[in-house]
Amino acid sequence: MLEDQDNNAAVMQPSAVALAPIAPAQSIAPPSPVPAPGAECPTCGAGAPGVPPSFVYALGKIEPRFPRVSVEKEFVQATGRTETANLTDRQTLQQVLSQPQNRYLARQLCWVMMIGGLETYLLYPRDPTDLSQLIEALRPTPQPGDLDLVIGMRGPLASPDLCNGLTVPIVAFDQLYSFDRAHLIGSIPRPEGTPEAQFTAVAEELFDRIVGIADNAGTSDEHRALNYLIVRYPRIYAAVAEANARGASLTSVDVRPSALSGLRKVVEVIFSFTNRTTDVVEKQFVRVDVTEQFPFLVTKLSPYFDR
Repeated sequence: MLEDQDNNAAVMQPSAVALAPIAPAQSIAPPSPVPAPGAECPTCGAGAPGVPPSFVYALGKIEPRFPRVSVEKEFVQATGRTETANLTDRQTLQQVLSQPQNRYLARQLCWVMMIGGLETYLLYPRDPTDLSQLIEALRPTPQPGDLDLVIGMRGPLASPDLCNGLTVPIVAFDQLYSFDRAHLIGSIPRPEGTPEAQFTAVAEELFDRIVGIADNAGTSDEHRALNYLIVRYPRIYAAVAEANARGASLTSVDVRPSALSGLRKVVEVIFSFTNRTTDVVEKQFVRVDVTEQFPFLVTKLSPYFDR
């Protein structure tokens, strides 16, 4: 998944997630499915007619939830029909849901996107066949570095009866990647002459810094551009490592509209490096097109000069 425009890089592999218990709820109607691509859906990705679609390019963790007590009881019965000896609870959950005869249960669950430890989105696949991607996001052995990247369209708030009172925006996703931070960092081409341990520390710091930006829910143009860069453009990691080798620190990352924006929406992501001895600031930037659902690189990393 990580692709340098200058270098070819490895693809991220799947890794892990958790089922939080939900208190018993009153009997409610089952959730309405999100229409498949091409279906009529005046509210998918927009708050009202005539409002531009709201795209999502978000990093977080996916957790399944039982929307109603009846679904939880049905899951218990399905578990009894499945061989689960010597499996942990998480492994049991994945084992049950991965069985073809139990796909109906996976369709009944609420799939919640957690960002920064907060319930942020309720996920539905735009194509029903992509339900398997949600099941694969249930890693049998969750790890702290596990992450999921969701690319889709943000719809209206979920009604309280949809997922046991959880009222967060619905996201109809078109693509979902499950990976772990260590594999992502390990797939980044390392600058020649930079020790592996040093480069890993630099890359982890940059990744955590951007993912940890306040309110980064992956919906604003700024956050979509940043999230795209840290998973698809490894050159920025090399730039930070090279700056550190020169005795400079990454002191800010700014995103602003590009003067090149016309019919398309283009932003400039500016990285500022400050020399630790002289306080001289050097800037580099890339341009990213965020007009549509899938951001893409417009210009590669190059020196930036203030106007």
